[in-house]
Amino acid sequence: MNYKAETTTTITRNLRDYDRETGNVYESLVVIAKRANQISSELKEELNGKLSEFNTSSDNLEEIFENREQIEISKYYERLPKPTLIALGEFQDKKIYHRNPARDK
Repeated sequence: MNYKAETTTTITRNLRDYDRETGNVYESLVVIAKRANQISSELKEELNGKLSEFNTSSDNLEEIFENREQIEISKYYERLPKPTLIALGEFQDKKIYHRNPARDK
């Protein structure tokens, strides 16, 4: 996955930007939260997959501390924007498909 956020810092946001899409701020926040959980799960699965390549059956402490590739992979994922910021950006760019089955009836 290639995730980017337009900003990686906390900024003040206008609530009216989030109720336009769904008509309700709280419904929009639920959509954003669910997408953030999906992104978080995808990133965690991807990271675990990459780090599983480095799993060894021996418990040698010297090998654990010397693995630079593993450290670089971990640092890359630490520098990624938080899933909530990514989800907020996707919501504002209308990249998230959502529907409310209760309202569709």
